[in-house]
Amino acid sequence: MNRIKIIDLGFLDYKNSWNYQKELQKKVLIGDCSDSIIFVEHDSVYTFGKNSDKSNLMISKDSKIKIYETERGGEITYHGPGQIVCYPILNLKNFKQSVTWYMRALEEVIIETLKLLNIKATRKDGLTGVWVKDEKIGAQGVRMTKWVTMHGFALNVNTDLRFFNDIIPCGIKDFGVTSIEKIIGKEQDLSLVKEHILISFAKVFNIKGYI
Repeated sequence: MNRIKIIDLGFLDYKNSWNYQKELQKKVLIGDCSDSIIFVEHDSVYTFGKNSDKSNLMISKDSKIKIYETERGGEITYHGPGQIVCYPILNLKNFKQSVTWYMRALEEVIIETLKLLNIKATRKDGLTGVWVKDEKIGAQGVRMTKWVTMHGFALNVNTDLRFFNDIIPCGIKDFGVTSIEKIIGKEQDLSLVKEHILISFAKVFNIKGYI
């Protein structure tokens, strides 16, 4: 497998990050750019997937938190400071042309990342994402164009979980939300967690290296 390009946007608002993704996806589609992984941390926003139930947002439109309706799959979620968002822009023709495989692979990246932090995480039958006991720690939603992906997953690291109180995260009422900081009991180094994600990505996707 060719090496994958790593792009760390640091702290960037959601709209500019979204536009960046779309432009990069176009370049990967026409072969002007290698497969890439984007890391970013956003200001507080709520985002809807393309078929989301709008009633899962329980605050008024007057909220100071911006709301975006996106083309990804999945339900409503929250992005904000202390959360690592990972947007792989990959041509799955270089991996495996299967949406189901890709979704499970992203979950496995999160599970392997948490294992490196001595956190046992699992899947739940019939639900997308990654869980620690009955609390969700990693959410995901993707979009594909001719097998080139965009959007991806969000991992709660030092996330302020109170923002999830105003939504029904991913449309799931029966379970809670957690973070690495909450589980371990202290604030985490985001750079170190990103390194763990890349180690896990290489393992799951059989990547030889990064550029």
